[in-house]
Parts: sequence; structure tokens; C-alpha cells
Amino acid sequence: MIQYVNKLTHFRHGWHFPLSRNFSSVAPKITTHYTVVPRETDPRWKEIDMERAADETDVVIVGGGPAGLSAAIRLRQLAIQNEKELKVTLVEKASQIGMHTLSGACIEPRALNELIPDWKEKGAPLDTPVTEDKFALLTANGRIPIPIIKGMPVYNHGNYVVRLGHLVEWLGTQAEELGVEIYPGYAAAEILYEDDKVCGIATNDVGIAKDGSPKDSFERGMELRAKCTIFSEGCHGHLSKQLYSKYNLRANCESQSYGIGLKELWEIDASLHKPGKIEHTVGWPLPHDTYGGSFLYHLNSDVPTIAVGFVVGLDYVNPYLSPFKTFQQFKLHPSVRPYFETGKRISYGARALNEGGFQSIPKLTFPGGCLIGCSPGFLNTPKIKGTHNAMKSGMLAADAIFDAFNTEKLDYGFEPIEYESMLKQSWVWEEIKAARNVRPAFNTRLGVYGGFAYTGLFYMILGGREPWTLKHGKPDYAHLKPAAECKPIEYPKPDDKVTFDLLSSVALTNTNHESDQPAHLTLKDDSVPVERNLKIFDGPEQRFCPAGVYEYVSSDSGENRLQINAQNCIHCKTCDIKDPSQNINWVTPEGGGGPAYSGM
Repeated sequence: MIQYVNKLTHFRHGWHFPLSRNFSSVAPKITTHYTVVPRETDPRWKEIDMERAADETDVVIVGGGPAGLSAAIRLRQLAIQNEKELKVTLVEKASQIGMHTLSGACIEPRALNELIPDWKEKGAPLDTPVTEDKFALLTANGRIPIPIIKGMPVYNHGNYVVRLGHLVEWLGTQAEELGVEIYPGYAAAEILYEDDKVCGIATNDVGIAKDGSPKDSFERGMELRAKCTIFSEGCHGHLSKQLYSKYNLRANCESQSYGIGLKELWEIDASLHKPGKIEHTVGWPLPHDTYGGSFLYHLNSDVPTIAVGFVVGLDYVNPYLSPFKTFQQFKLHPSVRPYFETGKRISYGARALNEGGFQSIPKLTFPGGCLIGCSPGFLNTPKIKGTHNAMKSGMLAADAIFDAFNTEKLDYGFEPIEYESMLKQSWVWEEIKAARNVRPAFNTRLGVYGGFAYTGLFYMILGGREPWTLKHGKPDYAHLKPAAECKPIEYPKPDDKVTFDLLSSVALTNTNHESDQPAHLTLKDDSVPVERNLKIFDGPEQRFCPAGVYEYVSSDSGENRLQINAQNCIHCKTCDIKDPSQNINWVTPEGGGGPAYSGM
């Protein structure tokens, strides 16, 4: 692993639900986080020194994923080439770069070729070129092959199967060698403003007890003040949500649409292993009206290993659907089960992903900064790829910011307006615009069949040049139907050989949080889970969460209450997205907490 020196101190049915309303005066207290329970009104904080140390930088980047690291690398490349002083600082909430990264992943090297042309000589971990491509529609017991021809979005020759966490770790090494100051283990918890302009971020406080009181070890976070702040938080970022609201960045776009991707790594029998082979499926076990499908990639490694996963669109309607159990059920299909019967599962994880594409891209700049990567959402959904677009967006933001630094003296609150113009003239914009109608085409009554028909008739023939743009419609959470209108789904019981229970899966994520801290899964109103989510939707959060964070338990008197097992959280953000009451707000826990993925 890379070692860094830390220099920081420590409604579908028209529901209109007022979250300020209390359903029950006796609802148990669940949320103690200061974002909901202000410290100013808490006498336990009265004598606590709340001053923060501060440092200054030219550019601060929030998030050490592919986009953030690409922006950092590009900024320092330009500074070195032009012999300019430019201080670039990057903060990452994972304890080490790459530890929170999870993706399929089959990537196009296009952006990497531009950013680091000699990446092969520098040892980038892209050593599994695609050698075989398969695509199929599954029925309960059958598999209907779908031919792949050049030009189809799932045509992958020329791409690489990677463990994205390893690639991100390598990018971190490249950034560090160029002089980027990298601070893993520090979560950006607050946006700093000056004259209504973003002027940096503050890292999270530490030493707060579970009941919200200060511990003897309490230590205020640190301010990182910057002339320009780049937000690269990934899908549904904690701070990005605030920026959308404050600057009305979604005024001229549709709501974002999301999916949840679940993934496992398996060591398999060598006789079944074909490095570079990739397989995608749609159909079973999902109903035809629910978007989703599987991926299965053969890695080139010393021990024969595959990455297998399943994606479910979060606009599904049945509250009884469990993405995790759907994924487990998929592995029982006769066409893939042989991989697992003699194999060994070694890793598990999950992450939400943006699927809205072109229609859902917000305004990308605001006074003091910009959004890059999967934070605004550049995933090409029919390709099932976004890393190349995320990296390129970071590079273009860096170009725009450096051009301004190079030609004029900038002060705090600089808005890189040229970045959005540059992006719209790039191959990223061309690609996501061409793919804009594929995902919403699946939202017809024909479901997956309508999506296939549209892709064949228009995307393949017209190349995205059709003169119309389909709409996604209402937000994902508003699609959920009341439980009374839906049929419970019976899933196979885990056999501990091919399929597994949730908690044994979470154990493989190596997730860890300081136990004595306020739950970072905050509720705007503690009474809502029981009085609305449980009564109307049969508590869907206990099924859509892929880590067992939410659990309804009964007291001795028979009353139900929601229990939040925050220590299980793998930072996927699905709860914040799919909660039908929009009562859950995911905020950052203490830095360094969360999953510890190894090359996911």
C-alpha cells in the first residue's frame, strides 16, 4: 500500500410528506449527529473550544477516486511544464487511497492514454486486455445469447479488465510523485463560504461520543482554504448535495437516476478460468420491468480469480425487492453456477452509481469551484463504463483552472466557468449525449424488451443522433409502491456455498468505524421510519441496504423501532437515495472509517 505522511492535525402516489411533522410524541431518539441536533443548543458543548486550525492551498480536491486524482495529476503536470508554483491538496475519507473504490470494472484506456501516455512503462495495473465478449438474456433456466458486433455499447475489445482500487492506488502514487499533497483518512465534512463563495472545506471533527457529547479526546477538524475547490466525491456525495441546493445547480436538468452495484471476488477452478473473458446478462432474476443485469469478468492473476456482480436500477417499484438477495439468486443460474460450486468467495462490496447520464448532468461550476467525475455523473449506462469519462472531466477541470491561474492572479472564490464549455466540446459530451435515450427506454411497459428494441433501432443505427430526448421522470424514491399493492418476493435461503447471508458478506468488506461516535446515517425526523416507512412500505430500508445497517426490532411491549447499525455501513449511499420519505441524510463519519476494500 502507498504510505502517506499526514501533515494535518487532528411520488408515485402523490405523497407530499412534511418532515417537520411528528407522527409520535414517544418516538425513540435515534439521531444524535450535530447536523440534526445543533451544538449551539446543547449545554454539553458550552465550554468547548470550537476554533479550527487553518491551512491555505491553491486548489483543494475532495475525493481520491479516478476523477479527483486525474485532476490533481493534470494540475501538477501543467504547473511543472510551465514552471509555476501551484499547491494542490487532496483529501480522501478512506484510510488509504483506493480503499473505498469499488467498480466492475472494465475500463477504456482513452483518458489514461491522454493523462499518462507511458502508463505501461510506469507499471499501471492494466494487465488483462479483453479477449472474449459475451452477452445474453437469461430466463429462469435458460440463456439466450445476444450477438455482439463492433459498435454495440457492450463491445469491449481494446478495453481492460481491472481491479479499480489497484488502479486508483497507482494513480495516487503518480500524484504524490508530482507533488500533490494527499491526506487519506480525513473526510471533508463541511464547505467553507466567504461572501457566498466556496473558499475551501473543513475536515471532520473527532472525539464525539455516540450520544453527541464531546469526549476528552475531542479535536476540531482543520480548515483547508483554497482559491478553487474541486468536488470529486463520487455518486451522491455528501457535500455535493449541499451545493446542488445552495446554487440551484439542477435547475435545468432532470433528477439523477441511480442503480446499486453489488460485487464479489471469487477464486475459481483453473479449468474454468479464461483471463480477459467478460460476460454480461440481463433478465432473470429481475422482472422484465426492473432495470439491471450482471457482469462477470475473468482477471489475470496468480490465483484464478473472477469478479462477479449485479446492478439493480433504484427506480424499482416493489418494496420487497432486495438487491442483495437478487444478486445471490443470480449465482444459482445454471449457466454461471459452475464457477462458484468449486470456488471460494474472497471479497464483497456494494456502491450506488449514477445512471441518469446526459439528462441529469447539473451545472458543473459555481462560485469557488466545480464538480467532476461521478459526483455530477458521467457514467455511460449502456456501456456500463464511466471511469474514462470521470478521469477526462477531472483533466478538463484542471486545464480550465490552470489556464486561469496562469494568466491572472486569482483570489478565493474562483469559478472555472471555462471547464463546462471545454467539457461540452470534448468526447465525453459527445459520448454521453449519444447514449442519452437508452436508459429511459427501459422505463416503458415493455421494460427490458423495449430497451433492447430502442437500442437496436436508434442507438445502433442513428448513433444517438435522434432529434428527441427521452425523460427519466420522477426521482427513484418516488417509484416505490405501498407494500399493500405488491407481492412479497421469496428468495432462496443461503447455502453458504454459492449463496450467502448478508452479515457474513459484510464481514468480507473489512468495514470498521469508531463505535463510540454519532451514527452518520442521520434522520430528519426519528418518528418517520416506523410511522411511515414501516406502516406503508413495510420498511424497505432493511432490504435495499446491502450491509444490514437498518433493522426493525420489537420491544417487550410489541412496539417496533428502527435500529441503525452504523458500524456496518459500507458508504454506498443507497439509503439516502431510495428512502421513500427522503428522511435519511448520509453524512461523513470520522475519517478513516468505512470499508477497507482491496482492489475492488
